Amino acid sequence: MCAELRNRGVADVLIVCCDGLTGFAEAVEATWPQATVQTCVVHLIRASMRFVGYGDRKTVAALLKPVYQAPTEQAAADALEVFADSDLGRKYPSAVKTFRDAWERSIPFLAFPPELRRVIYTTNSIESLNYQLRKVTKNRGHFPNDQAAMKLLWMAICNIEDKRARDRATERGLPAAKRRASGRLVEGAVTTNWKRALEQLSLAYPDRSTITYKPNT
Repeated sequence: MCAELRNRGVADVLIVCCDGLTGFAEAVEATWPQATVQTCVVHLIRASMRFVGYGDRKTVAALLKPVYQAPTEQAAADALEVFADSDLGRKYPSAVKTFRDAWERSIPFLAFPPELRRVIYTTNSIESLNYQLRKVTKNRGHFPNDQAAMKLLWMAICNIEDKRARDRATERGLPAAKRRASGRLVEGAVTTNWKRALEQLSLAYPDRSTITYKPNT
């Protein structure tokens, strides 16, 4: 997949957020040697909770928050040690091990300011769309050809867009803090504070970035 993207013209990639799929990070680095690979923080938290008892999950999640919300890498390492030395850290050593094993690829985003961290720390927005598309294709079973599958996926995206538009219309007029409706998926999609994130990317990669901000792109 990475090779195909490269062949189609993606000559350089600044940051890639991965979900922990075995071999994916290595494939990215082999295709774009200068790329920064970031493990999805949400996936990392879920993995760390695998063996945590249901009654302790909320508390463990709160204790881990200072790790991935730390201002620096050293502060994150200190916060992880604090959790490891806590009663719950000793009770669930697997949670500590999960973070330590993924450490090198879980901390790159800490080198960036908050405006950029919010954009690169998770793959959730992509997975939300993929989940909805998988439901559609699973219910249909087999397709006579690729065109039929593509047509169904496009119609599914249109339906998702319509539902999101209705949700946004319902919340129109509410203060921004109270809006919960999702943004648009495709044309005209705008990520919150994306302009600030682009600014930080251009500062972090001055020799590799040719970013110019254009509305509705």
